[in-house]
Amino acid sequence: MAIKISLAQFITEQQRKHPDTNAELSSLLNDIITACKQISHLVNQGDLMGTWGSAESENVQGEVQKKLDIISNNFMIDALKWTGHLAGMASEEDDEPIAIPEQYPRGKYLALFDPLDGSSNIDVNLTVGTIFSILRCDNGITPQLDDFLQKGYEQICAGFVLYGPSTMLVLTTGLGVNGFTLDQEIGEFYLTHPDMKIPDDTQEFAINMSNQRFWEPPMQRYIAECLQGTDGTRGKDFNMRWIASLVAEVYRVLTRGGIFMYPFDLRDPSKEGRLRLMYEANPIGFIVEQAGGLCSTGRERILGIDPKEIHQRVPVILGAKNEVNRIVSYHKEFDLCK
Repeated sequence: MAIKISLAQFITEQQRKHPDTNAELSSLLNDIITACKQISHLVNQGDLMGTWGSAESENVQGEVQKKLDIISNNFMIDALKWTGHLAGMASEEDDEPIAIPEQYPRGKYLALFDPLDGSSNIDVNLTVGTIFSILRCDNGITPQLDDFLQKGYEQICAGFVLYGPSTMLVLTTGLGVNGFTLDQEIGEFYLTHPDMKIPDDTQEFAINMSNQRFWEPPMQRYIAECLQGTDGTRGKDFNMRWIASLVAEVYRVLTRGGIFMYPFDLRDPSKEGRLRLMYEANPIGFIVEQAGGLCSTGRERILGIDPKEIHQRVPVILGAKNEVNRIVSYHKEFDLCK
């Protein structure tokens, strides 16, 4: 029987190999994982606990909150606020950054998180997840909003936890991407997917086709070529997927290749995109790039965007390097011809 490497052992060995990896960061990761185990347990209970359905409230983006959105958010805040590892945190569900209570010490990190990504899938029992990002902050300070508005490449750690048939953690600290599966009986994550890589080429794409009439010409062109298959200029057939859960879409790209797109559309030109830069696009972009893929808006690298506000939205195109580069080139051609 193969020896299983636990998440705790993996993090410890990473620290030994890379002395610059801080033990405090490892402790912070453990705090996040504690909250995610609680969320996993609640998700796995289904509606036995009466936690499915709408909370009859809206978050800062004007989206209807599920009961589990609010509970998951509370789990994350309660697990992180008292440990002394954070200077502050920010959640997709809260209007403003969340202060560390005065009675607790402050650390040198900031945590940003989407506590329950894909929560619209809850009531139909499909995959949801938690996304998190960790940034540096001056030790002991009370951070202001600007302290959170760091570019994606400044992240020191990012990950997501997938609550599906099994609960999985996908993690990067800038040294590649590794996947861990939760042993529910023991309550420990074990390394099951070491050194995850995204192939440069693919014949699979994920996009919400119901928005097609609102896309810009570069995206219309790309999808039309994919749908033409062997009869078109690409000369090969493509498969199309859509789960409506970012964590599930990205996990599929990490494990079997592909490209995921939530492009800019013209339904409301005042909105730059659909996905949140700080809570979704940046952490996922960090993971994708560490796995050898690319993450772009179609016009610029996601991790190079200078954030303007904490709930900023952006278009997202991520996955197989050659496909992302093709879409970027179509945008360049289109913009030059305007």
